[in-house]
Amino acid sequence: MPSVSPRALFALNLRRLRLATGLSQEALAERAGLHRTYVSSIERGERNVSLDNIFRLAEALAADPRDLLAPERKAGSK
Repeated sequence: MPSVSPRALFALNLRRLRLATGLSQEALAERAGLHRTYVSSIERGERNVSLDNIFRLAEALAADPRDLLAPERKAGSK
C-alpha cells in the first residue's frame, strides 16, 4: 500500500504525466473535456475523481489509467 493517500498519489501521478507531456492544466482539461479548475483541484488532491474521469484524463495524456494510480517505483524495483 502506498504511504500517501490515494488522492495524493493520483494527484502526483497526474501532475507528473501532464508535465512530462508538456501540457498545461488548461490544455489537459480541454483534451479531457473537463474544466481547468477541476483539473487543478485534482492535482491539489481535493477531488475524489470518478472512474469515468480517470479514463478521460488517461486518454487525454495518451497513458494507461493504471499509470495514474500506480505507486511511485523506487530505482531498481520492478
